Amino acid sequence: MSEQGRPAADQADDVSRTPAEGWHCSHLFYRFDRAGLEGLGADRLQSGRQQLLETLNPAADHAPARLQTSIVSGHKADFGLMLLDPDPLVIDGLHQRLLSGPLGPALQPTYSFVSITEVSEYVPTVEQYARRLVEEGETEGSPTYQAKVKAYRQREGGMRRQRLTPDLPPWPATCFYPMNKWRLPQANWFTLDVAERHRLMTEHGRTGMTFAGKVTQLITVSVGLDDWEWGVTLWARNPEFLKDIVYRMRFDEASAKYAEFGPFYTSYVTTAEEMLVHCRVG
Repeated sequence: MSEQGRPAADQADDVSRTPAEGWHCSHLFYRFDRAGLEGLGADRLQSGRQQLLETLNPAADHAPARLQTSIVSGHKADFGLMLLDPDPLVIDGLHQRLLSGPLGPALQPTYSFVSITEVSEYVPTVEQYARRLVEEGETEGSPTYQAKVKAYRQREGGMRRQRLTPDLPPWPATCFYPMNKWRLPQANWFTLDVAERHRLMTEHGRTGMTFAGKVTQLITVSVGLDDWEWGVTLWARNPEFLKDIVYRMRFDEASAKYAEFGPFYTSYVTTAEEMLVHCRVG
């Protein structure tokens, strides 16, 4: 984009690979080449296991700010990583350490997705939330109105922080999928006015809230960064809840009419050591 008319100091501040707010996020998926593992030999296999464990240690000095390992169901991959950090090269550095390590010749990347965390434009400010209450029938200034606005104000900061620099839940079941909004003549999301888009996303959000305590989600933006526009990561206390929430939300107009979905990667959160044991490596 053109930066004409902006002060030189402001332009200089933009020269960085670190976002002004939010973190880079990568989903990386790998498969073990069984023939390649057999060809490594016992010593190299053991050193490779140790190097992989060190690389995937979330507490290591070189680790990204967030690192989560999971075992993938099905043939799409053996294991997956979700990585977040202000610096994209910290994330890619981990990927390169895996490929250049002793297990590298037997490690096949199968899929990746690159995005950035954000606070969606559809997350209301306190003022927008207050106006919405009135539109939904609350009397402005009433005790119920004031209590709801106060409660939202108290949790708004935490909500925004969780979207930009999220803590990854330890819940066992997780799935990731990319998505777009349609640009069809009869269903073009990007030609809807702001009020209509907010209405649709508010409906969508209400459906999601019925799964509070069962499912949590993180939506990251990939517009201009990857082949899809957004990435959706869900974590659930039980895999059944992943099925239930995706099914229920498909009936919301925002999804039923305007959403296109990519491949689903379902996996189970674990440690790197448990992943190696499960995959029979070493």
